Amino acid sequence: MYYMAKIEDTVRIPPYRFDEPLEDVAIETLNEDYAGNLDKDLGLIISVVSIEEMGEGTLIMGDGAAYYSVVFNAIFFKPEQQEIIEGEVIDIREFGAFVRMGPMDGLIHVSQVTDDYINHDSKGGSLIGKESGKILSEGDFVRARIVALSIKGKSVKESRIGLTMRQPNLGKDEWIIAEKRKAAERKAKA
Repeated sequence: MYYMAKIEDTVRIPPYRFDEPLEDVAIETLNEDYAGNLDKDLGLIISVVSIEEMGEGTLIMGDGAAYYSVVFNAIFFKPEQQEIIEGEVIDIREFGAFVRMGPMDGLIHVSQVTDDYINHDSKGGSLIGKESGKILSEGDFVRARIVALSIKGKSVKESRIGLTMRQPNLGKDEWIIAEKRKAAERKAKA
């Protein structure tokens, strides 16, 4: 889920940038410091978008830069347990499929792709349901639910997001549409 949060900090503006618009330089500097950082409570910082308050500049002896107290707004991405996400399959491995959901990736283990036994086609780069014939390949768009979440460290690479598609209305779009058709046909026959 994306959301905006307000943060207070101090930003250092180097002297060679004093002739540029102060707020623009502050936002750029804050983005260099913050964008891409991962915070366990706030999530992944995508971008600093605006400054709400900027105090008077302060000079520190021995440093020609000016330091400003700022209150700024930043956009975060924080996946939540049980959240339904949509994403693109970016890699297929024998053990599962990696799904890109915005700025982070999650893993759908083979046991969570379908209720079917899954075979890995290494030549075709796909996961194939033995009885259903459902095929999951790189480039497919899927809907999944976050079932395991471990946000650790300061890097996205240290975090783990486990996904499932073994619930109603999850999976590839064509699987979901086929399930809805079958349900409608059963209802019509009843």
